[in-house]
Amino acid sequence: MKKIECIILDWAGTAVDYGCFAPVAAFIESFNEIGVPVTAAETRAYMGLTKIEEIRALFNIDRVKAAFREKFGRDYTDEDVQARYVAFQRVLFDTLENYSEPIPGVVDTVEALRKAGIKIGSTTGYTDKMMDIVIPAAEKAGYKVDNCVTSDHLPAGRPYPYMVYRNMIDLAVPSVDCVLKYGDTIADIKEGVNAKVWTVGVVMGSNELALTQEEVAAMPAGELDARKAEVRRRMLEAGAHYVVDDITELPAIIEMINQKMNQ
Repeated sequence: MKKIECIILDWAGTAVDYGCFAPVAAFIESFNEIGVPVTAAETRAYMGLTKIEEIRALFNIDRVKAAFREKFGRDYTDEDVQARYVAFQRVLFDTLENYSEPIPGVVDTVEALRKAGIKIGSTTGYTDKMMDIVIPAAEKAGYKVDNCVTSDHLPAGRPYPYMVYRNMIDLAVPSVDCVLKYGDTIADIKEGVNAKVWTVGVVMGSNELALTQEEVAAMPAGELDARKAEVRRRMLEAGAHYVVDDITELPAIIEMINQKMNQ
């Protein structure tokens, strides 16, 4: 009988850091340092990529290219990309531990799935050194995974499938049919689709919704529903098999998938 044997979760915006604010703040500050601002919306559009690739993508925005050219009298180079990456890391490392609190529902749901025999893998746009901060902080708060894979030492990060496959190797999962990727960005969805695994997007707490818990609580119900529907639409269009409001819905989705695979 086929069944889901492994779930692979993203980190910021999916398992920890409600709203995915740590990298957004660091990207904005790193570009502010050279007087070429980027917006939160621009940073979120590329979230889920490796951080160096996101900086390249931000530099390549027409508006940002033009602003850089106007300020410095030349086009940006890879040296400029590397310098912003150094600045991004400096800002992020100073604050990262403060953004490692598990999102509500994650700890209990993941532990219930683990007790049901499901392996808990993870992928991230962070580097190994960044995860050396996030993982211990999350574990202190009760969230623990069986495996964490970054794009370090792999051909590429998202949207390519290599981190999913590395998890499958590390956790000895024999078939993509038995794997579920769960994440909060369009890059997460594309990673799962490219890996040919079951792919589930999450709305609440996500980079795509881009709201704090306080903003969610204060927002009129109609406006919140409209924003959630737009996130759901984008994730489904990107190829997600399912999209949930939050992780507490995941066990029921897994049961549905298990039944579907054995009909």
